[in-house]
Amino acid sequence: MQPYPITAMALCNGMGDSTAAVLAALRAGRSGLGPCPAEFELDAVVGAIPSPLPALPRLLGPVRDTRQARIAAVALAELQAPLERARARWGGDRVAIVLGTSTGGIEASETAYAHAEAHGGALPPDYDVEHSHALDAVLHLARVLGGGLGGPAYVVSTACSSSAKVFASAQRLLAADLCDAVLVGGVDSLCRLTVRGFAGLEVLSSKPCRPFSRERAGINIGEGAALLLVERTGEGPARLLGVGESSDAYHMTSPHPEGLGARLAMERALHHAGLFAGDVDHVNAHGTGTKQNDSMESAAIRAVFAGAAAPAVVATKGYTGHMLGAAGATEIAFVVDAIAGRYLPASVGADPLDDTLAVDVVTARRDVPTRAALSNSFAFGGSNCSVLVGGPA
Repeated sequence: MQPYPITAMALCNGMGDSTAAVLAALRAGRSGLGPCPAEFELDAVVGAIPSPLPALPRLLGPVRDTRQARIAAVALAELQAPLERARARWGGDRVAIVLGTSTGGIEASETAYAHAEAHGGALPPDYDVEHSHALDAVLHLARVLGGGLGGPAYVVSTACSSSAKVFASAQRLLAADLCDAVLVGGVDSLCRLTVRGFAGLEVLSSKPCRPFSRERAGINIGEGAALLLVERTGEGPARLLGVGESSDAYHMTSPHPEGLGARLAMERALHHAGLFAGDVDHVNAHGTGTKQNDSMESAAIRAVFAGAAAPAVVATKGYTGHMLGAAGATEIAFVVDAIAGRYLPASVGADPLDDTLAVDVVTARRDVPTRAALSNSFAFGGSNCSVLVGGPA
């Protein structure tokens, strides 16, 4: 595929409510995990945005003013200047929007139905399913707060691979000449359904998660947004080089034990970019901190890089928790910063390593350059995506 520059990005999550705060924490090896909100009534650790979220502009209407929308608005506010430049350069109708989400407005619906239970079945007046809950409710927000983006716009919802797969969508839209720039990313908010749901699956840890550690005991859930601007041409800190997707459909909630779908996604990303395994310096792992994921992902990495120099492996969910539909884009943004800053962030919580996994996990920051990196996202149902990112031309 033709490489496309990533010209801007914005982040907010448990590490901070701005891109600067998030990246400062990443560079310093500082986790954003903390206690689960009391209203969840669960002994768990989560990655919650640490400060209050501003209300949406009144022009958007109260039915759109959900936690998910507020999180997206925080990230969008940081992209006003880059989006204005893109509109001026390409025209608003040539700027597309493709966003990933897993929970959508579930948090808003939980609040609304709690209100209904307490008020004889009446839903609150500032709630409706179409604008408060629906997966695509965030698109209107992006169009308006993006200053009038009029290109193709849609949401991808494939659980935890959602906001990695949007990069494949962006590549296809650009290759088909349907647009010249794409605002991609993901946004999800904490809600009872996901936190309690993962507890029900018995994979939720009551302590900070520890991907690739021999003491790993499960995942934490996080929330946040990551938005990136991919353009046909331009200057930026990194380039989108290739995307690989697969669907192994091994099990509804468990990965293939040998990582066959994960391996295929990574191999397809390399093929898409016309690169070899030896051209990749590090892998940003899906790295959830469960026994199954880290074992199968390590096997897949070893298989892809057999015969090549072993890549450094970075796992970042110890910073944010698993952000579900926002995880993929967040971790790709982390890769962009690592490439730009010529460093590899520490995999918080990984030490002591599980030596049986036999991959080179980065446990302390390394100040080294990266030519190209794979970022992995794997989801329920066997939906796998690997995004290949490289430095500027």
